[in-house]
Amino acid sequence: MRLFAAVLPPDAAIAELAARVESLRALPGANALRWTERAGWHFTLAFYGEVAEELLPGLHTRLARAAHRHDPHELRFAGGGRFSDRVVWVGVDGDSATLRGLADSAAAGARRAGVPMDQHRPYHPHLTIARNRSTTSLAPYVEGLTDFQGRTWTVRELSLVRSHPPAPGVAGRQPRYEVVAAWPLGR
Repeated sequence: MRLFAAVLPPDAAIAELAARVESLRALPGANALRWTERAGWHFTLAFYGEVAEELLPGLHTRLARAAHRHDPHELRFAGGGRFSDRVVWVGVDGDSATLRGLADSAAAGARRAGVPMDQHRPYHPHLTIARNRSTTSLAPYVEGLTDFQGRTWTVRELSLVRSHPPAPGVAGRQPRYEVVAAWPLGR
């Protein structure tokens, strides 16, 4: 199974972000970008890739422990940025230190459960909203997110999510995500 640990924002926060994204999609050149689907919006904490079935019980145990070590915390969507001219993302405000700690725990727990992990990079909380496969400048889209601040919401659980890749050869199709398990934060 292709898996990752994530935080899933609530519907109300997603709806606010969707309204801002719609305004970005009206900008000139927006059709050259591949926009992510609202149903798949999440904050990836740790990407595991293909995980062997026999590792799942240990991974579940470790993620449950990770969730219980971190308290619920408040976040909100705020601002945005880009990774070179390839990705447009929305950032967060609030208790991002706790979110970073949760991401570190999710990665460490997976390693302890035997999941092969690539070299760990510093966590940068972001939600990808568009990908660029052309020469379109992403500056106007990032500028359109500069003043964006969504409502505050509480992160209450850590989710283990399975990614179902799109069928090959079908243009515009995106992965489908399925929550496999979730654990409440805190004690």
